[in-house]
Amino acid sequence: MTNLRPAPAPGHASMRTTAAITAVQGHVPEFVLSNALLETMVDTNDAWITERTGIKERRILKGKDQGLSVMAVEAVKGLCAKRGIDPMEIDLLICCTVTGDMQFPATANLICDKAGARNAWGFDLNAACSGFMYGLVTGSQFIESGRHKKVVVVGGDKMSSIIDYTDRSTCIIFGDGAGAVLLEPNNDGLGVLDSILRADGSGCQYLHQKAGGSMRPASHRTVDAKEHFVYQEGKAVFKFAVTNMADVSAEIMERNKLTAEDVAWLVPHQANKRIIDATAHRMGLDESKVMLNIHKYGNTTSGTIPLCLWEWESRLKKGDNLVLSAFGGGFTWGAIYLKWAYGG
Repeated sequence: MTNLRPAPAPGHASMRTTAAITAVQGHVPEFVLSNALLETMVDTNDAWITERTGIKERRILKGKDQGLSVMAVEAVKGLCAKRGIDPMEIDLLICCTVTGDMQFPATANLICDKAGARNAWGFDLNAACSGFMYGLVTGSQFIESGRHKKVVVVGGDKMSSIIDYTDRSTCIIFGDGAGAVLLEPNNDGLGVLDSILRADGSGCQYLHQKAGGSMRPASHRTVDAKEHFVYQEGKAVFKFAVTNMADVSAEIMERNKLTAEDVAWLVPHQANKRIIDATAHRMGLDESKVMLNIHKYGNTTSGTIPLCLWEWESRLKKGDNLVLSAFGGGFTWGAIYLKWAYGG
Protein backbone atom coordinates (compact mmCIF):
# COMPACT_ATOMS: atom_id res chain seq x y z
CA MET A 1 0.00 0.00 0.00
CA THR A 2 1.29 3.45 -0.93
CA ASN A 3 0.05 6.55 0.84
CA LEU A 4 0.68 10.22 0.79
CA ARG A 5 0.51 11.96 4.12
CA PRO A 6 -3.08 12.23 5.38
CA ALA A 7 -4.70 15.54 4.60
CA PRO A 8 -5.80 18.03 7.23
CA ALA A 9 -9.45 18.17 8.18
CA PRO A 10 -11.69 19.99 5.68
CA GLY A 11 -11.35 23.74 5.92
CA HIS A 12 -7.82 23.67 7.36
CA ALA A 13 -5.31 24.58 4.67
CA SER A 14 -1.84 23.13 4.75
CA MET A 15 1.30 25.07 3.90
CA ARG A 16 3.20 22.04 2.67
CA THR A 17 3.84 21.79 -1.05
CA THR A 18 1.26 19.67 -2.80
CA ALA A 19 0.73 18.71 -6.44
CA ALA A 20 -2.27 20.43 -7.99
CA ILE A 21 -3.93 19.69 -11.29
CA THR A 22 -3.74 22.96 -13.22
CA ALA A 23 -5.07 21.77 -16.58
CA VAL A 24 -6.76 18.73 -18.09
CA GLN A 25 -7.38 17.63 -21.68
CA GLY A 26 -8.81 14.54 -23.36
CA HIS A 27 -8.97 13.01 -26.80
CA VAL A 28 -11.23 10.29 -28.21
CA PRO A 29 -11.31 8.86 -31.76
CA GLU A 30 -14.06 9.83 -34.17
CA PHE A 31 -15.34 6.32 -34.97
CA VAL A 32 -18.31 5.33 -32.81
CA LEU A 33 -18.95 1.64 -32.14
CA SER A 34 -22.55 1.61 -30.95
CA ASN A 35 -24.45 -1.25 -29.36
CA ALA A 36 -26.52 -1.45 -32.53
CA LEU A 37 -23.37 -2.00 -34.58
CA LEU A 38 -22.10 -4.61 -32.12
CA GLU A 39 -25.34 -6.52 -32.65
CA THR A 40 -24.22 -7.14 -36.24
CA MET A 41 -20.82 -8.45 -35.09
CA VAL A 42 -21.55 -10.74 -32.13
CA ASP A 43 -24.50 -12.41 -30.41
CA THR A 44 -25.67 -9.55 -28.18
CA ASN A 45 -28.19 -6.72 -28.06
CA ASP A 46 -28.51 -3.19 -26.79
CA ALA A 47 -30.81 -4.02 -23.87
CA TRP A 48 -28.50 -6.80 -22.60
CA ILE A 49 -25.40 -4.56 -22.77
CA THR A 50 -27.10 -1.53 -21.23
CA GLU A 51 -28.61 -3.48 -18.33
CA ARG A 52 -25.33 -5.16 -17.37
CA THR A 53 -22.84 -2.37 -18.01
CA GLY A 54 -24.54 0.97 -18.69
CA ILE A 55 -22.64 1.27 -21.98
CA LYS A 56 -24.37 2.52 -25.14
CA GLU A 57 -21.35 3.18 -27.38
CA ARG A 58 -17.57 3.38 -27.37
CA ARG A 59 -14.89 5.07 -29.54
CA ILE A 60 -12.44 3.05 -31.67
CA LEU A 61 -9.13 4.25 -33.12
CA LYS A 62 -8.98 3.25 -36.78
CA GLY A 63 -6.18 3.35 -39.33
CA LYS A 64 -2.82 1.78 -40.07
CA ASP A 65 -0.03 2.23 -37.49
CA GLN A 66 -2.30 4.17 -35.15
CA GLY A 67 -1.23 3.48 -31.57
CA LEU A 68 -2.02 4.96 -28.18
CA SER A 69 0.50 7.77 -28.75
CA VAL A 70 -1.74 9.23 -31.47
CA MET A 71 -4.45 10.00 -28.92
CA ALA A 72 -2.05 10.89 -26.12
CA VAL A 73 -0.13 13.43 -28.22
CA GLU A 74 -3.36 15.27 -29.02
CA ALA A 75 -4.24 15.35 -25.32
CA VAL A 76 -0.80 16.67 -24.33
CA LYS A 77 -0.75 19.33 -27.07
CA GLY A 78 -4.23 20.48 -26.06
CA LEU A 79 -3.19 20.52 -22.41
CA CYS A 80 -0.23 22.79 -23.09
CA ALA A 81 -2.30 25.12 -25.27
CA LYS A 82 -4.99 25.36 -22.60
CA ARG A 83 -2.46 26.15 -19.86
CA GLY A 84 -0.47 28.48 -22.12
CA ILE A 85 2.85 26.72 -21.72
CA ASP A 86 5.47 25.50 -24.17
CA PRO A 87 5.82 21.67 -24.18
CA MET A 88 9.54 22.28 -23.59
CA GLU A 89 8.61 23.39 -20.04
CA ILE A 90 7.46 19.88 -19.11
CA ASP A 91 9.93 18.17 -16.75
CA LEU A 92 8.44 14.66 -16.66
CA LEU A 93 5.76 12.72 -18.53
CA ILE A 94 4.25 9.53 -17.12
CA CYS A 95 2.21 7.42 -19.54
CA CYS A 96 -0.22 5.09 -17.79
CA THR A 97 -1.33 2.32 -20.15
CA VAL A 98 -1.51 -1.41 -20.87
CA THR A 99 -1.48 -0.88 -24.64
CA GLY A 100 1.70 1.02 -25.39
CA ASP A 101 2.68 1.49 -29.02
CA MET A 102 5.50 -1.05 -28.68
CA GLN A 103 7.12 -3.30 -26.07
CA PHE A 104 9.92 -0.73 -26.14
CA PRO A 105 10.74 2.09 -26.25
CA ALA A 106 8.33 3.50 -23.69
CA THR A 107 5.32 5.19 -25.23
CA ALA A 108 6.05 8.13 -22.92
CA ASN A 109 9.21 8.75 -24.94
CA LEU A 110 7.27 8.73 -28.20
CA ILE A 111 4.68 11.13 -26.80
CA CYS A 112 7.36 13.55 -25.61
CA ASP A 113 8.97 13.56 -29.04
CA LYS A 114 5.74 13.99 -31.01
CA ALA A 115 4.32 16.60 -28.62
CA GLY A 116 7.52 18.64 -28.55
CA ALA A 117 8.33 17.94 -24.89
CA ARG A 118 11.98 17.28 -25.63
CA ASN A 119 13.29 18.54 -22.30
CA ALA A 120 11.25 15.96 -20.41
CA TRP A 121 12.12 12.46 -19.34
CA GLY A 122 9.40 9.87 -19.04
CA PHE A 123 8.32 6.32 -18.47
CA ASP A 124 5.32 4.02 -18.85
CA LEU A 125 3.34 2.76 -15.86
CA ASN A 126 1.16 -0.36 -16.03
CA ALA A 127 -1.47 -0.85 -13.35
CA ALA A 128 -4.37 -1.78 -15.66
CA CYS A 129 -7.52 0.24 -14.94
CA SER A 130 -5.92 1.80 -11.85
CA GLY A 131 -3.02 3.07 -13.96
CA PHE A 132 -3.96 6.75 -13.94
CA MET A 133 -4.38 6.66 -10.15
CA TYR A 134 -0.95 5.11 -9.69
CA GLY A 135 0.52 7.64 -12.13
CA LEU A 136 -1.12 10.61 -10.43
CA VAL A 137 0.32 9.64 -7.05
CA THR A 138 3.75 8.96 -8.56
CA GLY A 139 3.78 12.28 -10.41
CA SER A 140 2.63 14.11 -7.28
CA GLN A 141 5.61 12.84 -5.34
CA PHE A 142 8.01 14.38 -7.87
CA ILE A 143 6.24 17.72 -7.36
CA GLU A 144 6.17 17.39 -3.56
CA SER A 145 9.89 16.61 -3.44
CA GLY A 146 10.67 19.84 -5.26
CA ARG A 147 12.51 18.01 -8.04
CA HIS A 148 10.04 19.07 -10.76
CA LYS A 149 7.66 21.96 -11.41
CA LYS A 150 5.61 20.59 -14.31
CA VAL A 151 4.66 16.93 -14.52
CA VAL A 152 2.23 15.55 -17.09
CA VAL A 153 0.33 12.36 -16.33
CA VAL A 154 -1.27 10.67 -19.34
CA GLY A 155 -3.86 7.95 -18.93
CA GLY A 156 -5.07 6.14 -22.01
CA ASP A 157 -5.48 2.89 -23.88
CA LYS A 158 -6.22 1.54 -27.31
CA MET A 159 -8.17 -1.38 -25.92
CA SER A 160 -9.48 -2.32 -29.37
CA SER A 161 -5.97 -3.64 -30.11
CA ILE A 162 -6.32 -6.43 -27.52
CA ILE A 163 -10.04 -7.22 -27.76
CA ASP A 164 -11.55 -10.28 -29.42
CA TYR A 165 -14.64 -9.02 -31.22
CA THR A 166 -16.11 -12.53 -31.27
CA ASP A 167 -16.12 -12.65 -27.45
CA ARG A 168 -19.27 -10.93 -26.29
CA SER A 169 -18.15 -10.97 -22.64
CA THR A 170 -15.33 -8.50 -23.33
CA CYS A 171 -15.93 -6.75 -26.66
CA ILE A 172 -19.00 -4.91 -25.33
CA ILE A 173 -17.03 -3.30 -22.51
CA PHE A 174 -13.92 -1.61 -23.86
CA GLY A 175 -13.16 1.46 -25.96
CA ASP A 176 -10.25 3.71 -26.92
CA GLY A 177 -9.34 7.12 -25.51
CA ALA A 178 -6.74 9.16 -23.64
CA GLY A 179 -6.57 12.05 -21.21
CA ALA A 180 -3.80 14.09 -19.63
CA VAL A 181 -3.39 16.34 -16.59
CA LEU A 182 -0.69 18.84 -15.70
CA LEU A 183 0.62 18.82 -12.13
CA GLU A 184 2.24 21.92 -10.62
CA PRO A 185 3.29 22.91 -7.07
CA ASN A 186 0.69 24.42 -4.74
CA ASN A 187 1.06 25.87 -1.23
CA ASP A 188 -2.57 26.76 -0.58
CA GLY A 189 -3.84 23.38 0.56
CA LEU A 190 -5.10 22.43 -2.90
CA GLY A 191 -4.23 19.44 -5.09
CA VAL A 192 -3.57 15.81 -4.18
CA LEU A 193 -3.93 15.55 -0.40
CA ASP A 194 -4.13 11.83 0.32
CA SER A 195 -4.15 8.47 -1.42
CA ILE A 196 -4.61 4.78 -0.75
CA LEU A 197 -3.26 2.42 -3.41
CA ARG A 198 -3.45 -1.35 -3.17
CA ALA A 199 -2.60 -4.45 -5.16
CA ASP A 200 -3.26 -8.19 -4.95
CA GLY A 201 -1.46 -10.29 -7.55
CA SER A 202 -3.50 -13.38 -6.71
CA GLY A 203 -6.31 -11.84 -8.74
CA CYS A 204 -4.27 -12.19 -11.94
CA GLN A 205 -6.03 -15.43 -12.83
CA TYR A 206 -9.36 -13.64 -13.28
CA LEU A 207 -8.29 -10.77 -15.54
CA HIS A 208 -5.18 -10.77 -17.71
CA GLN A 209 -3.68 -11.10 -21.19
CA LYS A 210 -2.35 -14.65 -21.45
CA ALA A 211 0.42 -14.19 -24.02
CA GLY A 212 2.73 -11.50 -25.32
CA GLY A 213 5.02 -11.16 -22.32
CA SER A 214 8.30 -12.90 -21.49
CA MET A 215 6.48 -15.85 -19.87
CA ARG A 216 4.52 -16.67 -23.03
CA PRO A 217 6.12 -14.89 -26.01
CA ALA A 218 4.16 -14.55 -29.22
CA SER A 219 4.09 -17.66 -31.41
CA HIS A 220 1.80 -19.19 -34.01
CA ARG A 221 0.28 -21.27 -31.23
CA THR A 222 -0.49 -18.30 -28.96
CA VAL A 223 -1.94 -16.30 -31.84
CA ASP A 224 -4.09 -19.21 -33.07
CA ALA A 225 -5.34 -19.76 -29.51
CA LYS A 226 -6.34 -16.08 -29.24
CA GLU A 227 -4.13 -15.61 -26.18
CA HIS A 228 -3.20 -12.03 -27.03
CA PHE A 229 -6.66 -10.74 -26.18
CA VAL A 230 -8.10 -9.70 -22.82
CA TYR A 231 -9.21 -12.68 -20.75
CA GLN A 232 -11.75 -11.99 -18.02
CA GLU A 233 -13.88 -14.03 -15.65
CA GLY A 234 -16.58 -11.43 -15.30
CA LYS A 235 -18.38 -12.65 -12.18
CA ALA A 236 -15.20 -12.97 -10.12
CA VAL A 237 -13.90 -9.57 -11.23
CA PHE A 238 -17.25 -7.91 -10.51
CA LYS A 239 -17.31 -9.38 -6.99
CA PHE A 240 -13.82 -8.12 -6.16
CA ALA A 241 -14.35 -4.73 -7.81
CA VAL A 242 -17.71 -3.88 -6.28
CA THR A 243 -16.35 -4.59 -2.78
CA ASN A 244 -12.85 -3.14 -2.94
CA MET A 245 -13.59 0.01 -4.93
CA ALA A 246 -16.42 0.92 -2.57
CA ASP A 247 -14.40 0.04 0.54
CA VAL A 248 -11.33 2.08 -0.37
CA SER A 249 -13.46 5.09 -1.32
CA ALA A 250 -15.22 4.99 2.04
CA GLU A 251 -11.88 4.51 3.79
CA ILE A 252 -10.30 7.63 2.32
CA MET A 253 -13.35 9.66 3.33
CA GLU A 254 -13.17 8.36 6.90
CA ARG A 255 -9.42 8.96 7.13
CA ASN A 256 -9.85 12.57 6.06
CA LYS A 257 -13.02 13.14 8.09
CA LEU A 258 -15.07 13.83 4.98
CA THR A 259 -18.84 13.51 4.97
CA ALA A 260 -20.99 13.03 1.90
CA GLU A 261 -21.82 16.74 2.09
CA ASP A 262 -18.11 17.61 1.94
CA VAL A 263 -17.52 15.67 -1.28
CA ALA A 264 -18.36 17.66 -4.41
CA TRP A 265 -17.66 14.84 -6.89
CA LEU A 266 -16.85 11.17 -7.08
CA VAL A 267 -14.64 10.53 -10.12
CA PRO A 268 -14.90 6.76 -10.58
CA HIS A 269 -13.23 4.45 -13.05
CA GLN A 270 -15.83 3.75 -15.75
CA ALA A 271 -15.89 -0.06 -15.79
CA ASN A 272 -19.47 -0.89 -14.98
CA LYS A 273 -22.45 1.24 -13.96
CA ARG A 274 -23.39 -1.15 -11.17
CA ILE A 275 -19.91 -0.93 -9.62
CA ILE A 276 -20.05 2.86 -9.80
CA ASP A 277 -23.49 2.90 -8.17
CA ALA A 278 -22.32 0.63 -5.36
CA THR A 279 -19.32 2.88 -4.70
CA ALA A 280 -21.46 6.02 -4.57
CA HIS A 281 -23.94 4.29 -2.27
CA ARG A 282 -21.19 3.22 0.13
CA MET A 283 -19.94 6.82 0.23
CA GLY A 284 -23.47 8.12 0.83
CA LEU A 285 -23.41 10.19 -2.35
CA ASP A 286 -26.35 11.13 -4.52
CA GLU A 287 -25.95 10.19 -8.18
CA SER A 288 -25.87 13.91 -9.03
CA LYS A 289 -22.36 14.00 -7.52
CA VAL A 290 -21.02 11.15 -9.66
CA MET A 291 -19.12 11.76 -12.90
CA LEU A 292 -20.44 9.32 -15.47
CA ASN A 293 -19.59 8.93 -19.16
CA ILE A 294 -19.41 5.15 -19.47
CA HIS A 295 -22.45 5.28 -21.74
CA LYS A 296 -20.44 7.25 -24.34
CA TYR A 297 -16.95 5.79 -24.11
CA GLY A 298 -17.17 2.42 -22.35
CA ASN A 299 -14.13 1.30 -20.37
CA THR A 300 -11.00 3.03 -21.73
CA THR A 301 -8.93 1.46 -18.91
CA SER A 302 -6.33 4.09 -17.85
CA GLY A 303 -8.24 6.77 -19.76
CA THR A 304 -11.53 6.82 -17.88
CA ILE A 305 -10.72 9.14 -14.97
CA PRO A 306 -8.87 11.86 -16.91
CA LEU A 307 -11.61 11.78 -19.56
CA CYS A 308 -14.18 12.39 -16.81
CA LEU A 309 -12.18 15.32 -15.43
CA TRP A 310 -11.91 16.72 -18.95
CA GLU A 311 -15.65 16.55 -19.58
CA TRP A 312 -16.58 17.96 -16.17
CA GLU A 313 -13.84 20.63 -16.07
CA SER A 314 -16.24 23.52 -16.71
CA ARG A 315 -18.37 22.45 -13.74
CA LEU A 316 -15.53 22.17 -11.24
CA LYS A 317 -14.90 24.95 -8.73
CA LYS A 318 -11.72 25.90 -6.94
CA GLY A 319 -11.65 24.10 -3.59
CA ASP A 320 -14.04 21.31 -4.60
CA ASN A 321 -13.34 18.06 -2.78
CA LEU A 322 -12.95 15.20 -5.26
CA VAL A 323 -12.55 11.49 -4.57
CA LEU A 324 -11.02 9.49 -7.43
CA SER A 325 -11.55 5.75 -7.28
CA ALA A 326 -10.60 2.79 -9.47
CA PHE A 327 -10.25 -0.98 -9.66
CA GLY A 328 -8.25 -2.87 -12.27
CA GLY A 329 -6.75 -6.17 -13.35
CA GLY A 330 -3.90 -7.57 -11.38
CA PHE A 331 -5.74 -6.80 -9.08
CA THR A 332 -5.04 -3.11 -8.45
CA TRP A 333 -7.29 -0.56 -6.79
CA GLY A 334 -7.25 2.67 -4.85
CA ALA A 335 -8.67 6.07 -4.04
CA ILE A 336 -7.30 9.61 -4.11
CA TYR A 337 -8.56 12.67 -2.24
CA LEU A 338 -7.80 16.00 -3.89
CA LYS A 339 -8.97 19.60 -3.79
CA TRP A 340 -9.54 21.11 -7.21
CA ALA A 341 -7.18 24.01 -7.82
CA TYR A 342 -8.99 26.28 -10.29
CA GLY A 343 -12.40 27.31 -11.52
CA GLY A 344 -13.81 25.85 -14.73
